[in-house]
Amino acid sequence: MPSEDRKAFLLRIDPKLWAELEAWAADELRSINGQIEFLLRQAVQQRRRKLPDEKAAPESSRNR
Repeated sequence: MPSEDRKAFLLRIDPKLWAELEAWAADELRSINGQIEFLLRQAVQQRRRKLPDEKAAPESSRNR
């Protein structure tokens, strides 16, 4: 049963990508769900680091 503080959702994913993620998760001793969540957190952190630079860019370059 999912924890009350977590959002459950359906994810359709290519079987080859699933196999790669599954192997990667096993290498890092994580569940596939834990690995996907880990990768998403990393992506969000990287995006947050880039946002201040993008906000400083001229308005015309952001709307392309």
